[in-house]
Amino acid sequence: MRLLFITSNRIGDAIMSTGLLGHLMETLEDPDIVVACGPVAAPLFAGAPGVSKVHVMRKEKYSLHWWRLLRATFGTRWDVVVDIRGSATAYVLRTGKRFVLKPDHTKPRVEHIGGVMGLNPPPSPRLWPSEITRARAKALLPEGVPILAIGPTANWPKKMWPQERYAELVQTMTGPGGRLEGAHLLLTGGPGEQDQVKALYSAVPQDRLIDQIGADLIDTYAQFERVSLFVGNDSGLMHLAAAAGIPTLGLFGPTRDDLYAPWGDNCASIRGGRTYDEIISDPAYDFDSPDTAMTDLSVDHVVKAASDLLDKVAAK
Repeated sequence: MRLLFITSNRIGDAIMSTGLLGHLMETLEDPDIVVACGPVAAPLFAGAPGVSKVHVMRKEKYSLHWWRLLRATFGTRWDVVVDIRGSATAYVLRTGKRFVLKPDHTKPRVEHIGGVMGLNPPPSPRLWPSEITRARAKALLPEGVPILAIGPTANWPKKMWPQERYAELVQTMTGPGGRLEGAHLLLTGGPGEQDQVKALYSAVPQDRLIDQIGADLIDTYAQFERVSLFVGNDSGLMHLAAAAGIPTLGLFGPTRDDLYAPWGDNCASIRGGRTYDEIISDPAYDFDSPDTAMTDLSVDHVVKAASDLLDKVAAK
């Protein structure tokens, strides 16, 4: 069964589509899968079961990246084409079945994606790290101690909770009497983002700091499988933690938690006193400024939400 799966350039959206891809892996007979996606999302799919090729779509002028995809796929008679991007490509390819996602800003994104094939409930996102990758994570993260992972960066400064508040959160959660007293800190982020999180390098003693800023996404996923709690901004790393099945708390401000909250039974989201609409309609709101729009979310509020989430997971 030849399957073409066209998914997102963005890490978060690509991760949220992996549940649907996993469903197809399990329900199609001996699938030969080609995944088309952007370069930053490509590592998520390399080595996944049944994936014989990842076609990397690097954005080009005049939408030439779409023409390159069409040229690479037009000569194949596909059994199934799934297009999460909602492009015209799926309609011109020869295929037995095609599923093309249409825009819908009323449903959580995972539900929206699963709905392209009528799946209700939708399959939850997951990834496929190798045993070697999991062994690396096991060697890196100590056994028998709690580990707090945080994702303090994002692709847009307005949705980044202040770094000083993350530092205070870490000290409160891992310090004496904290819910994760004595925990190690797994610090995650994209390549080159160390300067954005300087305040966090001294949030715990150095022998309890595990700096994984810039680590490979699949390595980070395998590390997340071993941690006690993730707290982070609305970002690809937040969705990666949720896909790993660990307690995941997403922090929201100028983005829509009703659509993009972390997905799963072990997940929760939180925002400050203002709704999304209140934030973006504020006359002082400047989309292009480098200032955060999340100063109304307090450390105490996040600490309580994290503790409530851990209680909920423990009670299962």
